[in-house]
Amino acid sequence: MNKCIGCGAKLQSDEQTKPGYVIKDKLESAKYCQRCFKITNYNEKLIMPLDNINEHIINELNKNNKYVYFLIDLLNINKETINTFKSIKNNKTLVISKLDIIPKSIKEIKIVDWLRDEYKIDEDIIFLSTKKSINIRSIEKTLLDNNRKDCYIVGYTNAGKSTLINKLSNHTNKITTSLIPNTTLDFIKIKLENITIFDSPGFTLNKTIYNDTDFDLMKRINPKDFIKPKTYQLKDNTYINIENKISINSNIANSITTYISNEIIIDKSFNKTKLDNLNKVELNVKQDSDIVIKGLGFINVKKASKITIYIEDESLIETRKSLFKEV
Repeated sequence: MNKCIGCGAKLQSDEQTKPGYVIKDKLESAKYCQRCFKITNYNEKLIMPLDNINEHIINELNKNNKYVYFLIDLLNINKETINTFKSIKNNKTLVISKLDIIPKSIKEIKIVDWLRDEYKIDEDIIFLSTKKSINIRSIEKTLLDNNRKDCYIVGYTNAGKSTLINKLSNHTNKITTSLIPNTTLDFIKIKLENITIFDSPGFTLNKTIYNDTDFDLMKRINPKDFIKPKTYQLKDNTYINIENKISINSNIANSITTYISNEIIIDKSFNKTKLDNLNKVELNVKQDSDIVIKGLGFINVKKASKITIYIEDESLIETRKSLFKEV
C-alpha cells in the first residue's frame, strides 16, 4: 500500500476521519492524502490526534541502529525535551535549530558550555538555520565522514525537521510542513544521492499554554526573526502579564528579561486582574536564574527573590541556572 509523501500515513479510502484518506477514484494515483493537500494548498488547520506518539517514536528509534539528529530550538530547551533526547539510545547529535532566532548577544560556544553544565549533554552539539541555509549540508557530510548511510531526523513539533529535510532533498514532492501538531503522522523514508533520511512525527509536550485549536497563538509563539529580549523593572505591586495567560510578580524590586517570540503580547500592570481562574505558584529563585515556561520560552531573573506566577497549569514552570551565568 502506498504512503502519503507529505505525512507518511498509509493511503486509504475507507474512513475519511482516519490518517491517509483520499477519495477512492484517486487512491491508485494519489501522492498526498486529502489532509496534506488541504494543509498545503488551502492552509487548513487539520489536526490528527496521535496516541502515545512520543513512546512510539522512541521505541522505533531504539530498535534500529541508525544515527539520530535531534532538533530543538533555544526556546524549547527544558527538562522534558532534554529527557526525551537522553531516552534515545542510538548514537546521536543535538541540533540547535533556528539559529537565526537566537539573540546576537548569545554566542554559540556559551550555549554549548551551558548545555553541557546544566543538562549534562555529552554528545555533539551543532547549530542550524534552514532559513539562512547555515550548516544544512553538515548533516550529510558528518554521516558520510563516519561511513553511515542513513539517519533519523527527529524533534518536537515546529523544531524545523521537515523543513530541513525538504532543503536537503530538493525534491519536487515536499514533506508537508505546518505549525499544527502531528503534521507528520508516520515515518517517511527519503533517499538522497548518498544517504537515506527518515523523517518522523514530531514529539509533543505533555502540556502547553495553548490548546489544539488556538492556531493564532501557536503561530505567534514561533519566532519569525531573532528574539529581541525585553527587560522589565518589577516592584512588589507590579505584574508582568503574558497573553492574559500568565502573570508574574516579584516580592522585591527586581529586573526580569523575557526571551520569547516578539509576537507574544506582554504588558505591565499594577493589579492582578483576571487571575481568579489561574493557579498560584511561588518560587524561591536564586540570583541570576531562568524561569522556563514550557512551549513558550524563558525569563531571566536578576535578583534572588520570591517570584509569584499565576498560570493555569503549574507543571509548565521550572527553574534552572541561567544561560547568562558563568558555568
